[in-house]
Amino acid sequence: MKLKKWHVSTLNKERAAQIADQFGVPYFLAMLLEIRGIREEGEIRSFLEQDDVGFSDPMAFADMEAAAQRIHEAMENGERIAVYGDYDADGVTATAMLYSYLESIGADVCYYIPSREAEGYGMNQGAIEKLADDGVTLIITVDNGVSSVEEVAFAKTLGVDVVVTDHHRPREILPEAVAVVDPHRVDCPSPFKELSGVGVAFQLIAALEGDDGDREGLLENYADLVAIGTIGDIVSLTGENRLLVQAGLHYLSNSDRIGLRALMERAGVQGMLTASDVAFGIVPRINATGRMDSSQRAVELLLCEDVEEAEVLAEEVCRNNDFRKEVEQEILEKTAQLLKAEPDRLNDRVLVVEGEHWHHGVIGIVASRLLDQYGKPCIVISYGDGEAKGSGRSVEGFSLFDAIHQNGELFTKYGGHPMAAGFSMVEENIPRFRKAINAYAASLSEVPAQTIHLDCKLRPAGLSVEIPHQMQYLEPFGTDNPQPLFGLFQMRLEEITPVGGGKHLRLTFTKQGSHVTCMKFGMTLEQFPYQKGDVLDLAVQLSAKEFRGQEQLSIVIREMRVSGLDDLELLGDYDLFEKYKRREALTAEEKERLTPCREEFALVYRALHHYGGWDDHVLVLLKQLSGKITLCRLLVALQAMHQLRLIVCRKRGEAMQIALRETTGKVDLLQAPILQEIERLEKGGGQNA
Repeated sequence: MKLKKWHVSTLNKERAAQIADQFGVPYFLAMLLEIRGIREEGEIRSFLEQDDVGFSDPMAFADMEAAAQRIHEAMENGERIAVYGDYDADGVTATAMLYSYLESIGADVCYYIPSREAEGYGMNQGAIEKLADDGVTLIITVDNGVSSVEEVAFAKTLGVDVVVTDHHRPREILPEAVAVVDPHRVDCPSPFKELSGVGVAFQLIAALEGDDGDREGLLENYADLVAIGTIGDIVSLTGENRLLVQAGLHYLSNSDRIGLRALMERAGVQGMLTASDVAFGIVPRINATGRMDSSQRAVELLLCEDVEEAEVLAEEVCRNNDFRKEVEQEILEKTAQLLKAEPDRLNDRVLVVEGEHWHHGVIGIVASRLLDQYGKPCIVISYGDGEAKGSGRSVEGFSLFDAIHQNGELFTKYGGHPMAAGFSMVEENIPRFRKAINAYAASLSEVPAQTIHLDCKLRPAGLSVEIPHQMQYLEPFGTDNPQPLFGLFQMRLEEITPVGGGKHLRLTFTKQGSHVTCMKFGMTLEQFPYQKGDVLDLAVQLSAKEFRGQEQLSIVIREMRVSGLDDLELLGDYDLFEKYKRREALTAEEKERLTPCREEFALVYRALHHYGGWDDHVLVLLKQLSGKITLCRLLVALQAMHQLRLIVCRKRGEAMQIALRETTGKVDLLQAPILQEIERLEKGGGQNA
């Protein structure tokens, strides 16, 4: 069962009214600004006045002067320069941008992006040796290099200088490069630290242009690429990143890049673009090329100046994305088979799944899908030929990097950050790793549940297309400035209509005479856990869509839950039920919390008779029982009755199908195996006691 905590932001209505009066903006927009902590005059103006360009001095970066000087020197001497990039959207756009700029000012320049599958992330000695053999005497890294201490030293032995530009956290020891430009250097005085790799490369170009450089001209030439890379790398869309993406979206909507136009046309991304259009339409296609093929093709597409070639490359890039989706779905199906065969894995605090020769390029995406599905930290491992590679995604408040670092002796290589991490290890360590990371999670006070952050609740009667119009002032949306998520509470479900060939659902709700139609994408009727008449809370996103020449309000459901239940109580109860399922030792108090009394058994059985069985979310049944039983006791009671053949239970996604059996004579409920096992876990300890 996937349970999440819902949090509604606090609102100071008086302060919101003051913002509305002072800046002459609608109250709803002022309310969103106040909710998000945008309250100071300068901060509000930077959000509302999108032409306010306030970029920092590129020379404020440590080593930037040395970087620019060495590049100018290489050009004056006619040296061959290589731009060394990375295979994701950030690295690809940074490579294309810096290569294009250097070529435009007369440099003898080439570019190199390592193969994800064959070479992995960052610099490697084989690539450096190849570039040296090709006559390269200066390598400029983009979106990598700050951790390449050994590789930079190796380049030096071949007579190749290196200028590093990166945005990742450096180690304690920096590479002995000509220059290391990274805002996260402890000695770097640059004021804005959250630039992407392409953002740092853009600052390098500004430094190369010098004091007389035309920043507006650079934005016109390169902001489209900077926007794609910045959005793709999921860095904070605040400060300078916000300004770069605003400018980039403007130029993207009228791009003169032939290859980019061909890609956007095939992706169905047209008109005035939003950050979401880029994040879901352009970025995955560029990333897929690096995941499934060679990122060289994506760079070629961005640099392409021939219409026919652009069409061919765009088609190839989109085919890679389609293939990525197929492989991703195949691995998801294999994980489902694994979890069906070994359902006890689902009770782990950290879900670990593994498979032979799963494509390394998509295991991170699969981990994200599993996180959404199960609401707990998830790690996907691909193994074969004695080696295993893993990628994980986490929930807010559980540092996956710390969990992996704690067991660092298991890995040949690892890295990441609190929300995502990756590693390599020998294949035989997989079972030990699964046990170790769950032991680490058990040592913490708790593994936090996923939290749904709502900006505010809305009344159905107050919904209108004006709301997304006012939200446009907060664009672009992304990390640290997410698209607003609103709560529609206590909505009665009236109609369930499959659309899009059954792949999606159109749902109609009512409340106090108002009818609201919403879309739930990516969910079939079979997967939908609710029935007509259920009263639900909805977490929704709003947008304005044109339909038959008229603007209409589009409401998309991101999350749903049964109304009127206490999140924290449910989470505590389900955590305890999972503790039983892991066969861990129980205290006397926990045993008491888990064990239903005879009256509660009778209550549940009578309810099932009243409804003629059940085919709905188990939390709807809990709600119907009007607080007379807790979730953990309800789950124990249902399992006990199933074991004693009073009922037959079958899961249907998040729903539970329950059929009544005909019985003769009395049944001793205390003989249910689940109750006896709970007794044993309290008296004798857990299975490892």
